[in-house]
Amino acid sequence: MHNFLLQGLLRRPLTDKAPKVDPLAVEELGEAVKFAAYRRLGRSLSIRQVDAGSCNGCELEINALSNPYYDLERFGLHFVASPRHADVLLVTGPVTRNMAEALERTYAATPEPKWVVACGDCARDGGCFAGSYAIVGGVAAVLPVDLHIPGCPPNPTALLQGLLALIERAGTARSGI
Repeated sequence: MHNFLLQGLLRRPLTDKAPKVDPLAVEELGEAVKFAAYRRLGRSLSIRQVDAGSCNGCELEINALSNPYYDLERFGLHFVASPRHADVLLVTGPVTRNMAEALERTYAATPEPKWVVACGDCARDGGCFAGSYAIVGGVAAVLPVDLHIPGCPPNPTALLQGLLALIERAGTARSGI
């Protein structure tokens, strides 16, 4: 046990270096999202994240939005625990048969105006899980999708860009981008 602890202290971590992201670009993008949200809604944007059966890769990137580097809260965006307080349903993963009804109920509990964002490649069409007996399909197989953020998984900057695109297109017909 002592050898294991000693090796853990002496070895370098087995993680990749963080990607290079321009802090000014993140700040500018976040301010654009904040401004658009206040212009369209008159308040901050509330997001309810729903895992419909993902591998959790997208959730890791979504959680990164709350870390000190991206700090989503400073831009007036926040995650809520109840769909009754949400403006956006951010859905990750393919929709499993076990989650289809729960996702429909979550959508029904979300007040108008409400938008659905399919986050990641699996949320679009089932991804590598498509065709499985346990998968209904992408989010669009269960709910009307307003925006798709591509990637496996999409990085935090892509998530912010997607939210900005969603807000700027608010009030237009559902596009399923």
